[in-house]
Amino acid sequence: MPRNLRITLAILGVGVLIGLISLRGLHRRIQSLAETPSSEEQARRDLLAPAISTPTDVKLKSKIFWASGPDKIAPVEVELSLSADPVKRAKQVLHELIANPPSADQRTMPADVVLLGFYILPDGTAIADFSDALASETPSGILSEEMTVDSIARTLENNVSVLRRLKILIHGQEVDTLAGHIDLTGFFDLNPLGIPAQTRVSPPGAAPPAAQRQGSRRQVDTRPRSRQTRYPKPYTIAFTNYGGDLPCE
Repeated sequence: MPRNLRITLAILGVGVLIGLISLRGLHRRIQSLAETPSSEEQARRDLLAPAISTPTDVKLKSKIFWASGPDKIAPVEVELSLSADPVKRAKQVLHELIANPPSADQRTMPADVVLLGFYILPDGTAIADFSDALASETPSGILSEEMTVDSIARTLENNVSVLRRLKILIHGQEVDTLAGHIDLTGFFDLNPLGIPAQTRVSPPGAAPPAAQRQGSRRQVDTRPRSRQTRYPKPYTIAFTNYGGDLPCE
């Protein structure tokens, strides 16, 4: 065999060996990346929405509303450590709703959603402020958007009894619709059938609850319209102190 041919074959053999080693290392790297959450939104969730625990936490059976088919939700009983503070408790159940669905098919909110803030006004109005992912990653459609809003509202009303209605913000601002259909400019009634006054816990200074509440919890706009994701000016809320500092974590 000519000397030049032997040299060429030797070089090709070394190249093939190096290529195999590189491919093996690349495969291991891909596996490592697949096992480690790397999205900025996931890292942001870990930073902004860690599991919440308080000194008043007690183990309770809670109802979290996840999907039960393509067009409805149903409660799943989960044992959670819940705070006596209504703001903290609301954050705890919403964290469970977002982070721990029993299966991927039962998820009602995008996995990247972060609860940025939660506040309760003296009249029982809940203000839930979510990250942009709630609007940008929720599938557009009446049923999917309705399930998302309904799962939030039903989870809150079944676990935090002081709440009367819900306002949803996206990154601190009011938006026109969730993903083109469900109107978010208004409020969603909570506990619409009413809870007897003796069993409700009202915020200090709040007016006594009415015997019953009327109105629909859902606000659906089925008219064709272009999606508006952001108003020019931020939605602002005048918070009133009712017997202590308003929790703002």
